[in-house]
Amino acid sequence: MMPRSPSSMPPPPNPAAYFPPPRVTLPSGLEILRTYSGAVIFLEILFGTIVWILVASTQVPLPLLQGWVMFVAVTAWFLSIAFLCVFLFGYANRIAINWNQTDFLFHGATFVFYFGAFLLQAATTSLHHFPRKFNSTSQEKILSDHDYNISIAASIFAFATAVCYGCSTALALRRWRL
Repeated sequence: MMPRSPSSMPPPPNPAAYFPPPRVTLPSGLEILRTYSGAVIFLEILFGTIVWILVASTQVPLPLLQGWVMFVAVTAWFLSIAFLCVFLFGYANRIAINWNQTDFLFHGATFVFYFGAFLLQAATTSLHHFPRKFNSTSQEKILSDHDYNISIAASIFAFATAVCYGCSTALALRRWRL
């Protein structure tokens, strides 16, 4: 074997870590609210707030079903606000991740969970006419008429919120594939 000459040695590694620049196609600052994605995220937060308020304002006949609806509504609401704040305050340009992929994954997963929450809220609403038997002489409906009306509104807004998350998923997929 022949000894290597000093000029054929590879250069020493750079001690500074290399981070690729973030991939962002959405604007930062208030410009995010002028895009379709920003407007849809704003609607997600607005409709999610309405779902949260409506579900919280009813008597809960089935805690397991409506507990999941409430969990999804509150969690998606907080995460959507955090996601919007990342773009409003310009952190998306400082954090080196693929924001287009993150946008797609977040909205896609949230769409699935919110659509499931809509189905559970609609199932709870559909039980309005079934009686709850306490004993053989008295019967009471699972939902009162007032709670039934609120539950209908919660179902409609949960569906509207799920549609908003679906639209955000489609917009994010289009940006990610470009």
